[in-house]
Amino acid sequence: MSPRASVPRRHLPTSPFQPAPPAPRSEEFAPGDRVTHDRHGMGTVVSVEVDDWCTVRFSSGELRRVPGLSLGKL
Repeated sequence: MSPRASVPRRHLPTSPFQPAPPAPRSEEFAPGDRVTHDRHGMGTVVSVEVDDWCTVRFSSGELRRVPGLSLGKL
């Protein structure tokens, strides 16, 4: 027997096995934006990277690189 070609299977709308929902987009941040984080508290965005990570200076003085999804704008 010959191996089957690697072809993606089509999704049937009535299938009980729904495809995974797309990942939610985070908010757009710019340097100077005031943000809040659940664990570290309030801070200011210092820089934004292409892969949706932000460098934030928190009110405690520490500088941390955190994912944009974990931040909320104030």
